[in-house]
Parts: sequence; structure tokens; C-alpha cells
Amino acid sequence: MKTFLHVGCGSKRKDRTTAGFNRDDWRELRLDIDPAVQPDLVGTMTDMSAVASASVDAVYSSHNIEHLYPHEVPLALAEFKRVLRPGGFAVITCPDLQSVCALVAEDKLGDPVYRSPSGPITPLDILYGHRPALAAGNLYMAHRCGFTRKLLANTLRAAGFAALALRRRPAVFDLWAVARVEPMEQDALQALALEHFPS
Repeated sequence: MKTFLHVGCGSKRKDRTTAGFNRDDWRELRLDIDPAVQPDLVGTMTDMSAVASASVDAVYSSHNIEHLYPHEVPLALAEFKRVLRPGGFAVITCPDLQSVCALVAEDKLGDPVYRSPSGPITPLDILYGHRPALAAGNLYMAHRCGFTRKLLANTLRAAGFAALALRRRPAVFDLWAVARVEPMEQDALQALALEHFPS
């Protein structure tokens, strides 16, 4: 059985990751900074020392890297690489600031753009973090950096990921990436991305 490390899992479980991971041949290992969400391991993206080197087949990081300061992102990506087995890969999703900033340019910074289980979400929430959660004292939810498709690709390449597949979904304000350290044929990479990117 293959293992994927669910980084910054929060309250989410395997069934709320990707179609590719939500299968019987994948085992989920949950890691979070907040012990209250009962992760398997407590740690941060920049210090995953609780996870052995080359011990997981994949890393899944959903809406986490934007919580880091820009100078911390390479540290987190180095940790992702460290824990991956040879041939492993990372699936990373985060807000798409290009689509969010298009709304800001239309003076819609405070206008709700969609409704989440936590309530209405505005461009301001996407840029800086969910305001009701922050107001309630959950400062882990603050956003300290952000990405466009180009910047995410360049950041992953600079961190040593040789094979990348990316998708930008402006209608839902997010970016998706599948990244491997080792090179991979384009057809195989696209097939891997199809397993994990939303349809």
C-alpha cells in the first residue's frame, strides 16, 4: 500500500483530498500544526522532522503554502522533497491571486464571491485569510504570501522539482500543481495530474 502525507490536514480526511488519493491502495498520514484537529503527527510544513526521509509516496498540501512567509516557502518545499520516496510526487493547491486580483481591480474586494461551509468568502478573505476564523483567534488561518500560475511554477522549479503539471481554475480562484523531483514523460505526467486535479 502506498502512503500519502496529508500536510496541514485540518479536520479533513482522505475522502476530501483527491480522487486519486481516495482509493483503497493509498493510506493517509495526517500532519498538522494544530493538535486540536487530532492529526497523526504534529508539525509544521517547514519542520516535518516527525516524518522520516524518503518515507512517503506522495505529499498532499491543500491551501497551506499561502500561510507561510515567502522566505519559508522554499523550506517547506525542501521538506516535501525530503520525505518523498524516489518516484514520489507532491500535489499542491492554493489560491490563484491573478483571478482574485481581477476582482480587486473591479473594486469587489469585500463582495462575496462564493459560499463556503464557513460562510461567504470575499477576495479579502482569499488574499489575507478567512476573517471570521482570524477574529475567533485562529491565527493559523492568516495568509502571508500568494501565487499566480507563473510564480508557483517558478517556485517549484527553483526548489528542485523537475516535472510539473499545473492547472489554473479562475472560476473558483485556485491553482493546482503536481510536481515530481525526477523527470517524467509528459503523457505520464498528464495522466498523473488527471488522477488528482479536480474535474
